[in-house]
Amino acid sequence: MKKSECKRCGICCVKGGPVLHGEDRPLIKKSIIRPEQLVVIRKGEPAYNPASDRVEPAPCEMLKIQGKPGSWECLFYDAAQKSCTIHNTRPLECRLLQCQDTTAVLAVTGKDCLNRLDIITSDDKIAAYIQAFEHYSWEKINSLLTTLSSESIKEAEKILCTDLIIREQAVTQLQLTLAQELFYFGRPMFQSWNHPGVHLFIENGMPRLHRS
Repeated sequence: MKKSECKRCGICCVKGGPVLHGEDRPLIKKSIIRPEQLVVIRKGEPAYNPASDRVEPAPCEMLKIQGKPGSWECLFYDAAQKSCTIHNTRPLECRLLQCQDTTAVLAVTGKDCLNRLDIITSDDKIAAYIQAFEHYSWEKINSLLTTLSSESIKEAEKILCTDLIIREQAVTQLQLTLAQELFYFGRPMFQSWNHPGVHLFIENGMPRLHRS
């Protein structure tokens, strides 16, 4: 077997779906991949970086193929057949990835990534919610927590709470499904929390923070 041949072990697919890049835009336009099959990773959000093998703030907004319920496994992976259900039209990262040599896929990591505005039109009703939503960003939280003062922690806590309030309003008023929510807003901030100096807990349905 050549070094470049895929062994179809499925490990890469089970670990999670790919991030989409500019070259993948036709897959969206042709509805091979639909928006509700994607989850947004917001700029600054704690996310796994394959280049460093660590969880780090995302360098830019990214759209990633969702996992199956309760799993990271790529939505398009057929575990029984150990195959991809859209193999002939698979995204760029899937075409580049070779388990034996990850150089090619790492070279595009974090570069020319698709974002929500590449897909959502400006007259879409959700655009106003997203615009309001981005006033409460991971970048603001990361900036606030460069100093772990009680004031900065309290402000970060307010952002986490507002994140939930805005998304709940959008879900109710626009009757969004969970899949649509994940595309438009990503995971709730408290679910992605990963700060060694600040502990998060839930009180009366809302996230609370205190210094670890």
